[in-house]
Amino acid sequence: MNKKLLYTIVVALSVTVLIVSNLASTKLFDFFGTGLVWDGGAIIFPLSYILGDVITEIYGFKQAKRIIITAFAMNLLMVLVLLIVQILPPGPGWENQAAYEATLGFVPRLVAGSLIAYVVGQILNAFTFAKIKIATKGRKLWLRALGSSLAGDLLDTVIFVTIAFLGVISTGQFIGLISIAYVTKIVGEAILLPVTYRVVKFMKKITGSDHYDRRLRFRNLFVK
Repeated sequence: MNKKLLYTIVVALSVTVLIVSNLASTKLFDFFGTGLVWDGGAIIFPLSYILGDVITEIYGFKQAKRIIITAFAMNLLMVLVLLIVQILPPGPGWENQAAYEATLGFVPRLVAGSLIAYVVGQILNAFTFAKIKIATKGRKLWLRALGSSLAGDLLDTVIFVTIAFLGVISTGQFIGLISIAYVTKIVGEAILLPVTYRVVKFMKKITGSDHYDRRLRFRNLFVK
């Protein structure tokens, strides 16, 4: 596998994980028999933060930010196309409009919350990861992987739940949803930490790259 092919796969995975997680989130499921309701996107979405860590480690913050924006744009395209198809009048004899709306229809607040939370959370995750890498001189991958997720996941979760559910559920449910979602994401990423190590090792071997963002500043969160 060459460097260009590996980069293409990484970008494709980043886009795919975001799109699949948003499609899967249209189904709610019982969280391991606890009675707590969670969306299907939770199964795959933590991978987006693992990918974000790997990309920042190998290619740096600037490239990670570009991939995040690309994934956002592709997901927005998917939402717009599905929305247009939903609005189009059903063809003669096609009686699945209600089923289409139930499975592929998007609630505007959920879509807005998901997209905004993704961009903000992922960029903060990449920025924090890069800064911790400099502070630790490239050591302790686990520290920057989990440390960046603690920051990025928190903002991601708070933004999404606030936009999607504020005023719709009670204050207790609101706080509970944020807490459960946040803890679930962090635990999931901690469990998958060995995978992050192996992927980083593999990619460093293929690319020969180990990027350090020594000139990274806070303003880079908002500008190139």
